[in-house]
Amino acid sequence: MKHILAFAGSNSKDSINKQLAVYASRLIDDVTVTILDLNDFELPIYSKDLEAEQGIPANALSFLDHIKKCDGIILSLAENNGAYTAVFKNIFDWLSRAEQKTFLNKPMLLMAAAPGARGGASVLAMAMDRFPRHQAQIIADFSLPFFETNFSDGKITNKELDDALKNKINLFKNAI
Repeated sequence: MKHILAFAGSNSKDSINKQLAVYASRLIDDVTVTILDLNDFELPIYSKDLEAEQGIPANALSFLDHIKKCDGIILSLAENNGAYTAVFKNIFDWLSRAEQKTFLNKPMLLMAAAPGARGGASVLAMAMDRFPRHQAQIIADFSLPFFETNFSDGKITNKELDDALKNKINLFKNAI
């Protein structure tokens, strides 16, 4: 059975991106899903000096191990000031020091959700540009705008957006 890793690029306890990642992962049949929470992988702020003194932290290596063991990644990025959240950028920095090709050519469904009209468009564009250089095989991307209007009771309520996500999920499922 294939194994999917799903997580949000956020450490918010009620992360809208985690809700989207969980929903998307539940739409895939016949797979095992591991849902990660960045709060479970606390890391010091990356610095070259800290790495030289102490090496790569165990939590970064543990997170990388999850990536190594999966067949595909569902990642929904939160956006802060048009970029990755600080917590995601930090774990990404540590992961890239442990394994430069961070995503190990795993198929990825890349998403973002936001309360506004752009649906995390800036962070998605940033990731679409950057992640392939770290061997992300981005199969599809999806943006969910106006989260509070379009998502309720653990699912997307807007039929057009839900159908769009399901089409992206089919592409992803066929790639894993």
